[in-house]
Amino acid sequence: MKKLAVARLGRSVGLKGHMRFFNLSDFPEQFRKGSTFVSDRGIVTIESFDLQRGTIKLEGVNTPEEAKKYTNAYLYSSEEETKRSVELQEGEYFWFDIIGAQVYENGVVLGTVKEIQRLPASDYLVIETSEELQKKGLAKSFLIPFIDEFIQDVDIEKKEISAQGAKAILEAS
Repeated sequence: MKKLAVARLGRSVGLKGHMRFFNLSDFPEQFRKGSTFVSDRGIVTIESFDLQRGTIKLEGVNTPEEAKKYTNAYLYSSEEETKRSVELQEGEYFWFDIIGAQVYENGVVLGTVKEIQRLPASDYLVIETSEELQKKGLAKSFLIPFIDEFIQDVDIEKKEISAQGAKAILEAS
C-alpha cells in the first residue's frame, strides 16, 4: 500500500488535546468525525475537526501533554482509501493518477508527468521530456499549466494526457 501524506499535525492548542492542523490535501471532506488514518505515531481516529480554525482533536488525546506526542506527525491515506472517501467533480483528478502519465501532442510523446507543482495561478505539470526529444536538443524537463487552454483530454485508465501548445512551451524552455 502506497501511503499518501494528507495532513500534518502541529502544536497543541488549548487544554483539551486539540492540535493545529495543516491540510496537505485538496479534499478536506475526508477529515470528519470517526475517520481513521495511519500516522507517524500509529493509527488515529478523528474526534473533531474544524477547518476554519485549523484544529483537530484525536480520540483518546485529551490533554496538551498527550497532544504534544503528535506534534509534527503526518496523517496518511492510501490511494484506494482516498478514492473511496472522496468524490471527484467533472474534470478533477487525483494527483497520483496524473503522475506517470504520458503527455502527447498531435500523436507525438512529449514526455512523462513526474510531479505537480501548485503555484498561485494554477497547478503545473512537471514533464520529463522524452529521450527522443532530448536527443534533438530540447530541455530535459518543462512545465505545462494544468488548464483547459493546454490540456485537451486526460485518460486516467491509459495514463495519457493530450495537450495543445505544450510543444511550443518545450521548445521555448
